[in-house]
Amino acid sequence: MLNRLKKVSQTQWIIVSVIAGIAIGVLWPDVAGEKGFHATDLRVLSNIFLRMIKSLVVPLIFSTLVIGIAGHGDDMKQVGRLAFRSIIYFEIATSLALLIGLAAVNIAKPGVGVDLSRGDESAIAAIPKAQPTLAGVLEHTVPQSFAEAWANNEVLQVVFFSIIFAVSLARVKGKAKATMLAFCESLSEVMFKFVAVVMAFAPFGIGAAIAVTVGKSGLGVLVNLAKMVGTLYVALIVFALFVLLPIALIMKVPLRRFLKAIKEPWLIAFTTASSEAALPRAMQSMEAIGVPRRIVAFVMPTGYSFNLDGSTLYLAVASVFAAQAAGIHMPMRDQLIMMGTLMLTSKGVAAVPRASLVILAGALTQFKLPLEAIAVILGVDAIMDMARTSLNVVGNCLATVVMARWEGVLGTEVEHSIERRGELEGV
Repeated sequence: MLNRLKKVSQTQWIIVSVIAGIAIGVLWPDVAGEKGFHATDLRVLSNIFLRMIKSLVVPLIFSTLVIGIAGHGDDMKQVGRLAFRSIIYFEIATSLALLIGLAAVNIAKPGVGVDLSRGDESAIAAIPKAQPTLAGVLEHTVPQSFAEAWANNEVLQVVFFSIIFAVSLARVKGKAKATMLAFCESLSEVMFKFVAVVMAFAPFGIGAAIAVTVGKSGLGVLVNLAKMVGTLYVALIVFALFVLLPIALIMKVPLRRFLKAIKEPWLIAFTTASSEAALPRAMQSMEAIGVPRRIVAFVMPTGYSFNLDGSTLYLAVASVFAAQAAGIHMPMRDQLIMMGTLMLTSKGVAAVPRASLVILAGALTQFKLPLEAIAVILGVDAIMDMARTSLNVVGNCLATVVMARWEGVLGTEVEHSIERRGELEGV
Protein backbone atom coordinates (compact mmCIF):
# COMPACT_ATOMS: atom_id res chain seq x y z
CA MET A 1 0.00 0.00 0.00
CA LEU A 2 2.78 2.41 0.96
CA ASN A 3 4.68 1.60 -2.22
CA ARG A 4 1.60 2.36 -4.31
CA LEU A 5 1.21 5.75 -2.63
CA LYS A 6 4.84 6.56 -3.40
CA LYS A 7 4.19 5.93 -7.09
CA VAL A 8 1.41 8.54 -7.21
CA SER A 9 2.78 11.62 -8.98
CA GLN A 10 2.58 15.20 -7.72
CA THR A 11 0.00 16.08 -10.38
CA GLN A 12 -2.17 13.11 -9.45
CA TRP A 13 -2.11 14.15 -5.79
CA ILE A 14 -3.18 17.66 -6.81
CA ILE A 15 -6.10 16.27 -8.85
CA VAL A 16 -7.18 14.16 -5.85
CA SER A 17 -6.98 17.25 -3.62
CA VAL A 18 -9.10 19.26 -6.10
CA ILE A 19 -11.84 16.60 -6.03
CA ALA A 20 -11.67 16.47 -2.23
CA GLY A 21 -11.84 20.29 -2.06
CA ILE A 22 -14.96 20.40 -4.25
CA ALA A 23 -16.61 17.75 -2.07
CA ILE A 24 -15.80 19.64 1.13
CA GLY A 25 -17.09 22.90 -0.38
CA VAL A 26 -20.39 21.27 -1.36
CA LEU A 27 -20.91 19.33 1.88
CA TRP A 28 -19.83 22.06 4.31
CA PRO A 29 -20.50 25.40 2.58
CA ASP A 30 -19.98 28.74 4.26
CA VAL A 31 -23.55 29.38 5.46
CA ALA A 32 -24.02 32.52 7.55
CA GLY A 33 -25.42 31.88 11.00
CA GLU A 34 -24.65 28.17 11.11
CA LYS A 35 -22.23 26.82 13.67
CA GLY A 36 -19.70 24.10 13.05
CA PHE A 37 -17.12 23.46 10.34
CA HIS A 38 -17.21 25.53 7.16
CA ALA A 39 -15.17 24.99 4.00
CA THR A 40 -13.86 28.54 4.37
CA ASP A 41 -12.15 27.49 7.61
CA LEU A 42 -9.55 25.87 5.34
CA ARG A 43 -8.51 29.29 4.04
CA VAL A 44 -5.53 29.20 6.40
CA LEU A 45 -4.02 26.23 4.51
CA SER A 46 -4.52 28.00 1.18
CA ASN A 47 -2.95 31.19 2.53
CA ILE A 48 0.04 29.32 3.97
CA PHE A 49 0.75 27.71 0.59
CA LEU A 50 0.46 31.03 -1.28
CA ARG A 51 2.68 32.79 1.28
CA MET A 52 5.35 30.10 0.91
CA ILE A 53 5.25 30.48 -2.87
CA LYS A 54 5.49 34.27 -2.66
CA SER A 55 8.48 34.02 -0.34
CA LEU A 56 10.59 32.31 -3.00
CA VAL A 57 9.59 34.31 -6.12
CA VAL A 58 11.97 37.26 -5.70
CA PRO A 59 15.20 35.37 -4.84
CA LEU A 60 14.48 32.88 -7.63
CA ILE A 61 13.93 35.60 -10.25
CA PHE A 62 16.89 37.68 -9.08
CA SER A 63 19.41 34.83 -9.01
CA THR A 64 18.38 33.22 -12.31
CA LEU A 65 18.18 36.53 -14.18
CA VAL A 66 21.59 37.71 -12.97
CA ILE A 67 23.19 34.40 -13.98
CA GLY A 68 21.39 34.43 -17.32
CA ILE A 69 22.65 37.89 -18.27
CA ALA A 70 25.99 38.34 -16.51
CA GLY A 71 27.02 34.70 -16.75
CA HIS A 72 26.97 34.55 -20.54
CA GLY A 73 29.66 36.99 -21.57
CA ASP A 74 29.77 40.73 -22.04
CA ASP A 75 27.54 40.92 -25.14
CA MET A 76 24.54 42.99 -24.07
CA LYS A 77 23.18 42.96 -27.63
CA GLN A 78 21.87 39.50 -26.84
CA VAL A 79 19.76 40.87 -23.99
CA GLY A 80 18.45 43.76 -26.10
CA ARG A 81 17.51 41.42 -28.93
CA LEU A 82 15.64 39.11 -26.57
CA ALA A 83 13.75 42.05 -25.03
CA PHE A 84 12.77 43.40 -28.47
CA ARG A 85 11.56 40.02 -29.70
CA SER A 86 9.63 39.40 -26.48
CA ILE A 87 7.80 42.73 -26.77
CA ILE A 88 6.81 41.97 -30.39
CA TYR A 89 5.49 38.55 -29.39
CA PHE A 90 3.61 39.91 -26.36
CA GLU A 91 1.89 42.61 -28.43
CA ILE A 92 0.79 40.19 -31.16
CA ALA A 93 -0.54 37.62 -28.68
CA THR A 94 -2.47 40.09 -26.51
CA SER A 95 -3.93 41.86 -29.58
CA LEU A 96 -5.29 38.55 -30.85
CA ALA A 97 -6.67 37.79 -27.38
CA LEU A 98 -8.61 41.07 -27.39
CA LEU A 99 -10.00 40.44 -30.86
CA ILE A 100 -11.13 36.90 -29.99
CA GLY A 101 -12.76 38.15 -26.79
CA LEU A 102 -14.52 40.90 -28.74
CA ALA A 103 -15.79 38.43 -31.33
CA ALA A 104 -17.00 35.98 -28.65
CA VAL A 105 -18.97 38.54 -26.64
CA ASN A 106 -20.62 39.95 -29.79
CA ILE A 107 -21.65 36.50 -31.01
CA ALA A 108 -22.87 35.08 -27.66
CA LYS A 109 -24.26 38.38 -26.24
CA PRO A 110 -24.08 37.14 -22.62
CA GLY A 111 -25.12 40.53 -21.19
CA VAL A 112 -28.49 40.68 -22.90
CA GLY A 113 -31.25 40.18 -20.32
CA VAL A 114 -28.97 40.45 -17.27
CA ASP A 115 -30.45 42.46 -14.37
CA LEU A 116 -27.72 44.83 -13.13
CA SER A 117 -29.64 45.55 -9.93
CA ARG A 118 -28.86 42.03 -8.68
CA GLY A 119 -25.22 42.81 -8.08
CA ASP A 120 -23.66 43.60 -4.73
CA GLU A 121 -23.18 47.36 -5.05
CA SER A 122 -21.01 47.45 -1.94
CA ALA A 123 -18.40 45.58 -3.98
CA ILE A 124 -18.01 48.59 -6.25
CA ALA A 125 -16.79 50.69 -3.34
CA ALA A 126 -14.01 48.17 -2.72
CA ILE A 127 -12.51 48.72 -6.16
CA PRO A 128 -9.38 50.92 -5.99
CA LYS A 129 -10.14 54.35 -7.39
CA ALA A 130 -6.70 55.01 -8.88
CA GLN A 131 -6.66 54.30 -12.61
CA PRO A 132 -3.34 53.33 -14.22
CA THR A 133 -1.74 55.59 -16.81
CA LEU A 134 1.18 54.90 -19.14
CA ALA A 135 3.34 57.37 -17.20
CA GLY A 136 2.31 55.77 -13.91
CA VAL A 137 3.13 52.25 -15.11
CA LEU A 138 6.55 53.36 -16.42
CA GLU A 139 7.34 55.13 -13.15
CA HIS A 140 6.17 52.18 -11.10
CA THR A 141 8.45 49.86 -13.07
CA VAL A 142 11.54 51.52 -11.55
CA PRO A 143 11.99 50.62 -7.86
CA GLN A 144 13.07 53.29 -5.41
CA SER A 145 14.24 50.50 -3.11
CA PHE A 146 15.04 46.89 -3.96
CA ALA A 147 14.15 45.93 -0.40
CA GLU A 148 10.72 47.50 -0.80
CA ALA A 149 10.19 45.78 -4.15
CA TRP A 150 11.21 42.46 -2.55
CA ALA A 151 8.92 42.95 0.45
CA ASN A 152 5.93 43.82 -1.76
CA ASN A 153 6.70 41.10 -4.34
CA GLU A 154 6.74 43.68 -7.13
CA VAL A 155 7.86 41.32 -9.90
CA LEU A 156 8.31 43.96 -12.60
CA GLN A 157 10.44 46.13 -10.30
CA VAL A 158 12.54 43.12 -9.32
CA VAL A 159 13.08 42.29 -13.01
CA PHE A 160 14.12 45.89 -13.75
CA PHE A 161 16.60 45.98 -10.85
CA SER A 162 17.96 42.52 -11.68
CA ILE A 163 18.62 43.47 -15.32
CA ILE A 164 20.49 46.65 -14.34
CA PHE A 165 22.42 44.72 -11.69
CA ALA A 166 23.30 41.94 -14.15
CA VAL A 167 24.41 44.39 -16.87
CA SER A 168 26.62 46.16 -14.32
CA LEU A 169 28.04 42.85 -13.09
CA ALA A 170 28.85 41.84 -16.68
CA ARG A 171 31.15 44.87 -16.90
CA VAL A 172 33.05 43.91 -13.75
CA LYS A 173 36.28 41.91 -14.14
CA GLY A 174 38.15 39.49 -11.94
CA LYS A 175 37.40 38.04 -8.52
CA ALA A 176 34.46 40.35 -7.66
CA LYS A 177 32.48 39.12 -10.68
CA ALA A 178 33.33 35.47 -10.05
CA THR A 179 32.32 35.75 -6.39
CA MET A 180 28.97 37.37 -7.13
CA LEU A 181 28.17 34.89 -9.92
CA ALA A 182 29.05 32.00 -7.62
CA PHE A 183 26.72 33.44 -4.97
CA CYS A 184 23.84 33.82 -7.46
CA GLU A 185 24.43 30.33 -8.84
CA SER A 186 24.32 28.88 -5.33
CA LEU A 187 21.21 30.91 -4.48
CA SER A 188 19.52 29.71 -7.66
CA GLU A 189 20.23 26.05 -6.92
CA VAL A 190 18.95 26.43 -3.35
CA MET A 191 15.76 28.16 -4.53
CA PHE A 192 15.01 25.38 -7.03
CA LYS A 193 15.28 22.89 -4.14
CA PHE A 194 13.10 25.29 -2.12
CA VAL A 195 10.43 24.99 -4.85
CA ALA A 196 10.50 21.19 -4.51
CA VAL A 197 9.99 21.43 -0.74
CA VAL A 198 7.11 23.90 -1.03
CA MET A 199 5.42 21.84 -3.75
CA ALA A 200 5.19 18.92 -1.33
CA PHE A 201 2.56 21.03 0.49
CA ALA A 202 0.78 21.92 -2.78
CA PRO A 203 -2.03 19.29 -2.61
CA PHE A 204 -3.10 20.59 0.81
CA GLY A 205 -2.96 24.25 -0.20
CA ILE A 206 -4.68 23.75 -3.54
CA GLY A 207 -7.40 21.48 -2.12
CA ALA A 208 -8.09 24.09 0.55
CA ALA A 209 -8.28 26.87 -2.06
CA ILE A 210 -10.88 24.97 -4.07
CA ALA A 211 -12.90 24.16 -0.93
CA VAL A 212 -12.94 27.86 0.03
CA THR A 213 -14.06 28.94 -3.46
CA VAL A 214 -16.86 26.37 -3.71
CA GLY A 215 -17.91 26.85 -0.07
CA LYS A 216 -18.15 30.61 -0.41
CA SER A 217 -19.76 30.92 -3.85
CA GLY A 218 -21.39 27.52 -4.27
CA LEU A 219 -21.78 25.61 -7.50
CA GLY A 220 -25.16 27.28 -8.01
CA VAL A 221 -23.45 30.62 -8.61
CA LEU A 222 -22.92 29.51 -12.20
CA VAL A 223 -26.63 29.30 -12.96
CA ASN A 224 -27.41 33.02 -13.13
CA LEU A 225 -24.38 34.02 -15.17
CA ALA A 226 -23.64 30.71 -16.89
CA LYS A 227 -23.69 32.36 -20.32
CA MET A 228 -21.03 34.90 -19.27
CA VAL A 229 -18.79 32.19 -17.82
CA GLY A 230 -19.40 29.91 -20.82
CA THR A 231 -18.56 32.70 -23.27
CA LEU A 232 -15.25 33.34 -21.53
CA TYR A 233 -14.30 29.66 -21.30
CA VAL A 234 -15.14 29.02 -24.97
CA ALA A 235 -13.19 32.12 -26.04
CA LEU A 236 -10.16 31.02 -24.03
CA ILE A 237 -10.31 27.56 -25.63
CA VAL A 238 -10.59 29.14 -29.09
CA PHE A 239 -7.56 31.32 -28.33
CA ALA A 240 -5.57 28.28 -27.22
CA LEU A 241 -6.52 26.23 -30.30
CA PHE A 242 -6.35 28.92 -32.98
CA VAL A 243 -3.56 31.17 -31.67
CA LEU A 244 -1.30 29.34 -29.23
CA LEU A 245 -1.37 25.98 -31.03
CA PRO A 246 -0.54 27.42 -34.50
CA ILE A 247 2.29 29.46 -32.93
CA ALA A 248 3.64 26.28 -31.34
CA LEU A 249 3.44 24.40 -34.66
CA ILE A 250 5.02 27.21 -36.68
CA MET A 251 7.89 27.54 -34.21
CA LYS A 252 8.29 23.74 -34.07
CA VAL A 253 7.72 23.52 -30.33
CA PRO A 254 7.94 19.89 -29.13
CA LEU A 255 4.26 19.65 -28.20
CA ARG A 256 4.28 16.44 -26.17
CA ARG A 257 7.16 17.57 -23.98
CA PHE A 258 5.68 21.04 -23.69
CA LEU A 259 2.22 19.81 -22.66
CA LYS A 260 3.72 17.44 -20.13
CA ALA A 261 5.84 20.26 -18.70
CA ILE A 262 2.98 22.76 -18.32
CA LYS A 263 0.49 20.27 -16.89
CA GLU A 264 1.35 20.97 -13.27
CA PRO A 265 1.89 24.78 -13.51
CA TRP A 266 -1.45 25.04 -15.36
CA LEU A 267 -3.23 23.04 -12.67
CA ILE A 268 -1.70 25.15 -9.90
CA ALA A 269 -2.74 28.36 -11.64
CA PHE A 270 -6.26 27.07 -12.32
CA THR A 271 -6.93 25.89 -8.78
CA THR A 272 -5.37 28.84 -6.95
CA ALA A 273 -6.28 31.55 -9.53
CA SER A 274 -2.76 32.91 -8.97
CA SER A 275 -0.09 33.33 -11.65
CA GLU A 276 2.36 34.00 -8.85
CA ALA A 277 1.71 30.58 -7.30
CA ALA A 278 2.51 28.85 -10.60
CA LEU A 279 5.49 31.01 -11.59
CA PRO A 280 8.31 29.13 -9.78
CA ARG A 281 7.12 25.72 -11.00
CA ALA A 282 6.59 27.05 -14.52
CA MET A 283 10.14 28.43 -14.61
CA GLN A 284 11.47 25.12 -13.37
CA SER A 285 9.46 23.16 -15.93
CA MET A 286 10.56 25.29 -18.88
CA GLU A 287 14.20 24.89 -17.93
CA ALA A 288 13.61 21.14 -17.63
CA ILE A 289 12.55 20.85 -21.30
CA GLY A 290 15.67 22.58 -22.55
CA VAL A 291 15.00 26.34 -22.42
CA PRO A 292 18.22 28.06 -21.24
CA ARG A 293 18.00 29.67 -17.83
CA ARG A 294 18.70 33.18 -19.18
CA ILE A 295 15.62 32.93 -21.45
CA VAL A 296 13.40 31.54 -18.70
CA ALA A 297 14.55 34.13 -16.17
CA PHE A 298 13.84 37.04 -18.51
CA VAL A 299 10.70 36.06 -20.44
CA MET A 300 8.62 34.44 -17.68
CA PRO A 301 8.68 37.32 -15.14
CA THR A 302 8.32 39.95 -17.90
CA GLY A 303 5.38 38.10 -19.41
CA TYR A 304 3.86 37.99 -15.91
CA SER A 305 3.24 41.73 -16.34
CA PHE A 306 2.98 42.22 -20.12
CA ASN A 307 1.70 38.97 -21.66
CA LEU A 308 -1.55 38.29 -19.82
CA ASP A 309 -3.50 36.69 -22.68
CA GLY A 310 -6.29 35.34 -20.50
CA SER A 311 -6.75 38.60 -18.59
CA THR A 312 -6.86 40.80 -21.70
CA LEU A 313 -9.40 38.45 -23.33
CA TYR A 314 -11.50 38.61 -20.15
CA LEU A 315 -11.39 42.41 -20.20
CA ALA A 316 -12.74 42.44 -23.76
CA VAL A 317 -15.63 40.14 -22.81
CA ALA A 318 -16.44 41.92 -19.53
CA SER A 319 -16.40 45.47 -20.95
CA VAL A 320 -18.83 44.71 -23.81
CA PHE A 321 -20.92 42.57 -21.41
CA ALA A 322 -21.47 45.73 -19.35
CA ALA A 323 -22.82 47.59 -22.38
CA GLN A 324 -25.12 44.70 -23.32
CA ALA A 325 -26.45 44.37 -19.77
CA ALA A 326 -27.21 48.09 -19.66
CA GLY A 327 -28.95 47.97 -23.05
CA ILE A 328 -26.40 50.36 -24.56
CA HIS A 329 -25.62 49.82 -28.23
CA MET A 330 -21.91 50.23 -28.93
CA PRO A 331 -20.96 50.51 -32.62
CA MET A 332 -18.03 48.33 -33.65
CA ARG A 333 -15.91 51.46 -34.07
CA ASP A 334 -16.40 52.35 -30.39
CA GLN A 335 -15.71 48.76 -29.35
CA LEU A 336 -12.43 48.78 -31.28
CA ILE A 337 -11.46 52.08 -29.65
CA MET A 338 -12.22 50.57 -26.25
CA MET A 339 -10.06 47.53 -27.14
CA GLY A 340 -7.20 49.88 -28.02
CA THR A 341 -7.61 51.57 -24.64
CA LEU A 342 -7.56 48.21 -22.86
CA MET A 343 -4.45 47.22 -24.82
CA LEU A 344 -2.58 50.22 -23.43
CA THR A 345 -3.93 50.28 -19.89
CA SER A 346 -3.60 46.53 -19.29
CA LYS A 347 0.20 46.61 -19.66
CA GLY A 348 1.92 46.25 -16.34
CA VAL A 349 -1.34 45.43 -14.57
CA ALA A 350 0.54 43.30 -12.04
CA ALA A 351 1.69 46.61 -10.55
CA VAL A 352 -1.88 47.48 -9.56
CA PRO A 353 -3.82 45.84 -6.69
CA ARG A 354 -6.91 43.92 -7.96
CA ALA A 355 -5.61 44.74 -11.42
CA SER A 356 -8.36 43.40 -13.70
CA LEU A 357 -11.09 45.21 -11.75
CA VAL A 358 -9.15 48.47 -11.82
CA ILE A 359 -8.61 48.26 -15.58
CA LEU A 360 -12.23 47.26 -16.18
CA ALA A 361 -13.57 50.04 -13.96
CA GLY A 362 -11.41 52.58 -15.78
CA ALA A 363 -12.64 51.45 -19.21
CA LEU A 364 -16.30 51.46 -18.14
CA THR A 365 -15.98 54.95 -16.67
CA GLN A 366 -14.22 56.33 -19.75
CA PHE A 367 -16.88 54.98 -22.11
CA LYS A 368 -19.78 55.90 -19.81
CA LEU A 369 -20.83 52.33 -19.11
CA PRO A 370 -22.41 51.27 -15.77
CA LEU A 371 -20.06 50.19 -12.99
CA GLU A 372 -22.92 48.08 -11.62
CA ALA A 373 -21.87 45.45 -14.16
CA ILE A 374 -18.77 44.80 -12.06
CA ALA A 375 -20.92 44.04 -9.03
CA VAL A 376 -22.80 41.42 -11.08
CA ILE A 377 -19.63 39.93 -12.58
CA LEU A 378 -18.05 39.57 -9.13
CA GLY A 379 -20.55 36.81 -8.37
CA VAL A 380 -18.74 34.49 -10.77
CA ASP A 381 -15.39 36.26 -11.00
CA ALA A 382 -13.58 33.61 -8.97
CA ILE A 383 -14.57 30.92 -11.48
CA MET A 384 -13.57 33.10 -14.45
CA ASP A 385 -10.34 34.08 -12.71
CA MET A 386 -9.27 30.43 -12.55
CA ALA A 387 -9.57 30.07 -16.33
CA ARG A 388 -7.95 33.35 -17.35
CA THR A 389 -5.07 32.95 -14.90
CA SER A 390 -4.27 29.43 -16.08
CA LEU A 391 -4.22 30.64 -19.71
CA ASN A 392 -1.87 33.46 -18.68
CA VAL A 393 0.55 30.83 -17.39
CA VAL A 394 0.27 28.65 -20.51
CA GLY A 395 0.79 31.68 -22.75
CA ASN A 396 3.91 32.73 -20.88
CA CYS A 397 5.31 29.20 -20.92
CA LEU A 398 4.81 29.07 -24.69
CA ALA A 399 6.38 32.53 -25.09
CA THR A 400 9.44 31.27 -23.23
CA VAL A 401 9.86 28.26 -25.53
CA VAL A 402 9.18 30.37 -28.64
CA MET A 403 11.87 32.88 -27.63
CA ALA A 404 14.35 30.05 -27.07
CA ARG A 405 13.53 28.65 -30.53
CA TRP A 406 13.72 32.12 -32.10
CA GLU A 407 17.15 32.62 -30.50
CA GLY A 408 18.20 29.19 -31.75
CA VAL A 409 19.06 27.89 -28.27
CA LEU A 410 16.17 25.54 -27.44
CA GLY A 411 17.61 22.27 -26.18
CA THR A 412 21.22 23.47 -26.22
CA GLU A 413 21.56 22.78 -22.52
CA VAL A 414 20.58 19.11 -22.79
CA GLU A 415 22.50 17.81 -19.79
CA HIS A 416 21.11 20.55 -17.59
CA SER A 417 17.65 19.80 -18.96
CA ILE A 418 17.91 16.12 -18.10
CA GLU A 419 19.06 16.97 -14.60
CA ARG A 420 16.14 19.37 -14.10
CA ARG A 421 13.65 16.87 -15.52
CA GLY A 422 14.93 14.28 -13.08
CA GLU A 423 14.34 16.71 -10.22
CA LEU A 424 10.77 17.35 -11.36
CA GLU A 425 9.91 13.69 -11.76
CA GLY A 426 11.45 12.92 -8.40
CA VAL A 427 9.20 15.36 -6.52
